[in-house]
Amino acid sequence: MALATLFLSCNKKEKALPQVYDGPLRVAHDFTTYTTEKDRVKAYLKAKTVFEFQNGDREFPEGVYIEFLDTLGNLTSTLRANSAFYFKIENKWRGRGDVEVKNIEKNQQLNTEELFWYPGTQKISTEKFVTIRDFNDVAYGTGLDAAQDMSYYTLKNPTGTMEVKDQ
Repeated sequence: MALATLFLSCNKKEKALPQVYDGPLRVAHDFTTYTTEKDRVKAYLKAKTVFEFQNGDREFPEGVYIEFLDTLGNLTSTLRANSAFYFKIENKWRGRGDVEVKNIEKNQQLNTEELFWYPGTQKISTEKFVTIRDFNDVAYGTGLDAAQDMSYYTLKNPTGTMEVKDQ
């Protein structure tokens, strides 16, 4: 009997440590949200699926579509990406895949494979290859810093043809 007690006491089971869940806390489908300032809609976001994580980050695995509006509610520009991720602490968005930004007034379009959007400063940037089309011009470059509506931009390492008008 002493031998059986000794044998059973040596066979202690280790307790499993609790595993930390790092997946999404919430999942939403057919997601729509509005960003407002002083009772005016500034932006409108649509996504098929959004995952929200414990730290406030959000993932949009099926892409996003965002419309930006001026103070009168007129559409000024749009942003579309195949997938997106919002980094809450940095207040920064990353769009990936076929990323497209359109300035409606200028009939201008930017295409790239990755783009960062900073809502606080209303700027966008990338270090990837970009194509910018407007009216008759096409410009290419690797790297870009711009206003979110493409009203102004700086193209790094530019190539392509652009019409220069005398003033």
